[in-house]
Amino acid sequence: MLWLFGLEPRGKSFVSRKFPKDGPGLGFAASYILNEIGIEFEAPDADWLDGIIEEFGTSFPGTTEFSRIARHTLLDVQAKDDPDAALLAWLAHEEALFRRLEKRIVSKRLEEGFAYESGVDVDSFIRYSLSVHNRRKSRMGHSLENHLEAVFEAFGISYDRGRVTENGNRPDFLFPSVKSYHASPATGAANLAMLGAKSSCKERWRQVLAEAEKIPRKHLLTLEPGISEAQTKQMESSSLQLVVPRDIQDSYSEVQQEWLWNLEDFVRYVRDL
Repeated sequence: MLWLFGLEPRGKSFVSRKFPKDGPGLGFAASYILNEIGIEFEAPDADWLDGIIEEFGTSFPGTTEFSRIARHTLLDVQAKDDPDAALLAWLAHEEALFRRLEKRIVSKRLEEGFAYESGVDVDSFIRYSLSVHNRRKSRMGHSLENHLEAVFEAFGISYDRGRVTENGNRPDFLFPSVKSYHASPATGAANLAMLGAKSSCKERWRQVLAEAEKIPRKHLLTLEPGISEAQTKQMESSSLQLVVPRDIQDSYSEVQQEWLWNLEDFVRYVRDL
């Protein structure tokens, strides 16, 4: 919250600040934080999104299709111009489309109600509520992978997504291919790389460490702002390089930013390999 409002910690005293009405808009990191603490918002000009989602009526399309539509309705955003900016723009646009469509679908279901001749079906309401919540949680992860895939394709990078390495593990992205991975010796090969993609890290970053045993140095891309220095030091000591889109890196300390990679850095790395 201190980062969000641009404040410096000053003991336990209160700090008062005025914010100009024409100040900067909400960036991706700020939107992420607000969403994490349960504050939902919608852009004032969100009505134009209705024209895009009209064809879906009151049903959700598949995640791959939804991501594709988000990219194709932002024609001025090109991954080759700036992969970091493109990734965040696509994600934010898809999120806005999703929330707009979700509002339409959920509103219609709530209008239908959960009251029947036999009485109010509380269990049905709870199940429906949980399904809405679970869809929100799972969608962002799929969306992130879909748009990363589009970035790699834009740069002509060879990869495999979600393929098995050892012990049933499936890294999100393997470079240049799973065939090359299995053909390499147990000690690995210099041209191999892997990238995990997690919209939020929490403690799940350790899962990535076991996903490709032939690749000693792992890479993990996350959208989570302001991970603690203690945790990023643990990542570094575990040979895990954290990749954070450029505009989110402002939420990290200056020391952390010197170590972090952005998506453009990672794209350059795998292209060189």
